[in-house]
Amino acid sequence: MDSGVGGLSVFREIRALLPRERYLYYADNAHCPYGEKSPEFIRERLRFITRFFLERGAQAVVLACNTATSAAIATLRSNYDIPFVGMEPAVKPAALNTRSGVIGVLATAGTLRGGKYQSVKANYAEGVQVIERVGEGFVELVERGIADGPVAEQTVRASLAPLLDAGADAVVLGCTHYPFLLETLRKVASDLGKPDTVFIDPAPAVARRLQQVLREQGIAEEDPRPGTEYFSSGPGETLRKMAASIE
Repeated sequence: MDSGVGGLSVFREIRALLPRERYLYYADNAHCPYGEKSPEFIRERLRFITRFFLERGAQAVVLACNTATSAAIATLRSNYDIPFVGMEPAVKPAALNTRSGVIGVLATAGTLRGGKYQSVKANYAEGVQVIERVGEGFVELVERGIADGPVAEQTVRASLAPLLDAGADAVVLGCTHYPFLLETLRKVASDLGKPDTVFIDPAPAVARRLQQVLREQGIAEEDPRPGTEYFSSGPGETLRKMAASIE
């Protein structure tokens, strides 16, 4: 699940690793973006979505949303007897990859406020300067199906430039919508004279973690009826379009 279509950036990595599973994808786009929503509201939405999945036979749930993970995963794990896999901002690999000693974090306001991110930063960013910025308008662009062009470049530049100006040479993509803007992020970084900027997407690590959890729980990695069903709480046009683009 995700607040919208951003979680498809995680789903494509999961499906590449586990191609014979059966999947349900839920985009809660009627309530997107989650970044400015209260934790209580997000937890209630996640309880609803989890019940929706369980009614359809789900054996594991991936919260392909950093804000949802921070707000709700602990509650879900205590309330439901199935495994939940969430997102973790990729501060550790960014800290290992930086040459300048400065890393940037692009994320939603909810993720930057959350305890999960604060804990990861405290554990893995010692000795590294961390510059944080909300990706203003990024989620809205992706939800509209806009990933490149002048509007996307202008929007990306406003949030990315301060990170690069501060010396960041590795930038964490702390929202699952943001990888859909990766080519624009790279173009803007190059236009700003920083073509070697490394952008770090945690999605492959989440896919590997899901595979590990399935094996630990004895959940089969193949289904006799593999495939994907897509659901959304709001209009489904962008979801259908972007789901087709990752097939």
